[in-house]
Amino acid sequence: MTANLGNLDRVARVILGLALFIAPLLNVPAIWSGSILAYVSMAAGVVFVATAFFRFCPLYRLLGVSTCKL
Repeated sequence: MTANLGNLDRVARVILGLALFIAPLLNVPAIWSGSILAYVSMAAGVVFVATAFFRFCPLYRLLGVSTCKL
């Protein structure tokens, strides 16, 4: 796996991932009252944080995109 995420992209993914994971737990806003939407949101949050941690996004690789400055 070659790194394809730059620092700004990683920071944005961590912030968005944590927000998607924590918002259903706090039920803010109330759109996460349905459990399926809450679980999907939390799973997406975990994926965003994991891709930021590993500095690799499979979707970026499929699209040929890289924000990493080597």
